[in-house]
Amino acid sequence: MRWIWIDRVLELQRGQRLVAIKNVTMAEEHLHDHFAEVTGEDGRTIHAAMPVMPGSLVVEGMAQSAGILVGHAEDFREKVVLAKVTKVRLDRDATPGTTIRHTAEIALQSGQGAATRGTVDLFDHANPEAGWETIGRIDLMFSHLDRNIAGLEFPEHNFVFNSTFRTLLQSSGIDCDF
Repeated sequence: MRWIWIDRVLELQRGQRLVAIKNVTMAEEHLHDHFAEVTGEDGRTIHAAMPVMPGSLVVEGMAQSAGILVGHAEDFREKVVLAKVTKVRLDRDATPGTTIRHTAEIALQSGQGAATRGTVDLFDHANPEAGWETIGRIDLMFSHLDRNIAGLEFPEHNFVFNSTFRTLLQSSGIDCDF
């Protein structure tokens, strides 16, 4: 995993629930082109820049959050991979100066994988009195890679939960040994 789309895990209840946050800042390179200023041939601004966190990266942040929850339920012994995005609804964009909160809950867990339900909340630091606003829902399904029905073999080491995830979890106060 090259990029992590969550900054900290705030809450982790084994096999039940995980809450993580992502701070959205102008320092993130992907925001500079999403959406960039549009100028005409005369150099005048046709459309001002409107940096927003791409919805696909919000979904990935939920996938990482829910994937950690599913992996933690089995002490990270399984290689947990996203198998299916079953529902996505995002009603508002996340912009610089906001914080995204991913709350993932396990809806169903079996030996082959898990189904999760997730909510996405937004905190706008420019309007703190408004508090957290629910802006979406993301439901996902995960597979335990080593228990795949095709019988495929994968490397023994857990390449899904790598040292980057270990650092994230440890800096969030979560013991992990993988």
